[in-house]
Amino acid sequence: MPLIEKMARKHKRPVGGSWRMDQTYIKVKGFWKYLYRAVDKQGKTADFLLTAKRDMAAAKRFFDKAMGANGDPDKVAMDKSGANKAAMDTINAGRALPILVRRVKYLNNIVEQDHRAIKRVTKPMLNFKSFRSAGSVLAGIELIHMIRKDQFVFDGAEAMSFADQFSTLAGMIRAA
Repeated sequence: MPLIEKMARKHKRPVGGSWRMDQTYIKVKGFWKYLYRAVDKQGKTADFLLTAKRDMAAAKRFFDKAMGANGDPDKVAMDKSGANKAAMDTINAGRALPILVRRVKYLNNIVEQDHRAIKRVTKPMLNFKSFRSAGSVLAGIELIHMIRKDQFVFDGAEAMSFADQFSTLAGMIRAA
């Protein structure tokens, strides 16, 4: 996990309990990789994860990361992907109160539209040269996207521009 993402998590506002989860494609070294993303019903980013494969193990890694950082959601809306459903079934197997999984076509429109902001920035880049650099750059893009959505709390943030907020978060890394 890139350092700036790790530091920013300490200042991130909590997200709602109803998540919309989906994945999109990102080209790395000429091959498609998968960017898993989840937003709450207000459109606030819960988490993201770049993976090489789109399978149950990758979906489970994403859910483990997202739930570790944000707590467990009450409900998760997702597409018809069998891998995502299998990952949630595995997570729900060991729980007394299972997370409700909704596979309704139009509930995911929020996250589908949210992908646009990421795609708009990555498309002109004409691919990433390595998986590691893709992960770092995408973490920065997602961080800026979360700043725009007012998802961070620290002293004076409301009076700062997006660039100043990003700079402040980056400065916290150097100070730590």
